[in-house]
Amino acid sequence: MFESVLVANRGEIARRVIRTVKAMGLRAIAVHSEADADLPFVLEADEAFLLGPAAPAQSYLDVARVLEACRATGAQAVHPGYGFLAENAAFARAVIDAGLTWIGPSPEAIERMGDKINARNLMEQAGVPVAAGTREPVSEQAQALAAAAEIGYPVMVKAAGGGGGIGMGVAHDEAGLVKAFETAARAAERFGGKTSGGPAILLERYIERARHVEVQILGLADGTVVALGERDCSVQRRHQKVVEESPSPGITPELRERMLAAAVRAGEAVGYRGAGTVECLVDADAQDFVFLEMNTRLQVEHPVTELVTGIDLVEQQLLIAAGEPVSFSTATRRPGGHAVEFRIYAEDPKRFFPGPGKIDVWEEPTGPGVRLDSGYVAGNTVTPFYDPLMAKLCVHGDTREEALARAREAVAAFRVEGPKNNLPFFAELLDDPEFAGGDYDTGLVARMRA
Repeated sequence: MFESVLVANRGEIARRVIRTVKAMGLRAIAVHSEADADLPFVLEADEAFLLGPAAPAQSYLDVARVLEACRATGAQAVHPGYGFLAENAAFARAVIDAGLTWIGPSPEAIERMGDKINARNLMEQAGVPVAAGTREPVSEQAQALAAAAEIGYPVMVKAAGGGGGIGMGVAHDEAGLVKAFETAARAAERFGGKTSGGPAILLERYIERARHVEVQILGLADGTVVALGERDCSVQRRHQKVVEESPSPGITPELRERMLAAAVRAGEAVGYRGAGTVECLVDADAQDFVFLEMNTRLQVEHPVTELVTGIDLVEQQLLIAAGEPVSFSTATRRPGGHAVEFRIYAEDPKRFFPGPGKIDVWEEPTGPGVRLDSGYVAGNTVTPFYDPLMAKLCVHGDTREEALARAREAVAAFRVEGPKNNLPFFAELLDDPEFAGGDYDTGLVARMRA
């Protein structure tokens, strides 16, 4: 086992990884920008290294500077968290070439699953259900129109190399397709995903009443791939998740078993190692599913799985990267109870626009089944340079009803003053009949705000 881990990230995920690194008796090293110098993750690390100015390109995305931090601090391993460089195959390869341990899947697996079209085709070959769609990148509007006519409207349009819902759009007709194509093309130009002939765009048949359900997998050091249950991520704004829960209240036991088996096949198809997530779209009416994408990293919502399994996923990432067995029995593990996560953002709770600012009051909720993964404390400032996620409020109960009751109490008790925040939205959501009853889909937030 390596003795020191550099966490190449910031905020709540850096703080959460540092917690497990230190609990395992390893040295935790933080890297940070000038804007983040006083945040908890920097202060709680055993050592901290200043990367540079606030701009991500000059700090968290500067590969050379992160590698310099590794050399200067004597780091032996690198954990990328999520976002920033987490799914950058070139960075993973550079870490390995520097003689360090990369805590994540191989660069080859990241590359194969990072291109949505390649991933889709690979999954189809592995026997994982996929939606009708394009098997080659579409780079011109005329091609997109022809493909949509063959697939049938409505279609989902997205950049082949995008992520996090960026650049995605639904087209119900030709006019909508033209608009969605332009949006996806801009995302491809900015975030990657281009061919020699232009932007690389993927079109897929759109499921009107869909649930977004993902499966947590672990690729073990011995080559085994295991599935640790599913998370329902259907509560979204602008195609970005804000609430996740496990188990999903919208799928049958039979569908769950099929999804978990497909996720294992997906991991095996790419020789996956470490923590990853196979994301699916579920047709709520037909009780069937199709592959959406695979995230080759730890997910924001991983605490949901940790709460229902009792497994520390970061610990398993470290053990797998070191070539050691995981700390739980793959034969006897059983999920228990119900967990829900609420992403607490510094944003307008009505229109969901970012609302950064200094945190004047930060009073965290406590109580049975309550877990808070936060990146801030009172006196810190949420700056406009990064994602406005402040914390993740997670609750667990023996049943969904108990978990939601605890969530209502925790949301009401959580006090944040200074920046705008979406706690009022969650209070509203918890009283919404669709969400409370578990019979909702990815259009829920849009209906609430219509």
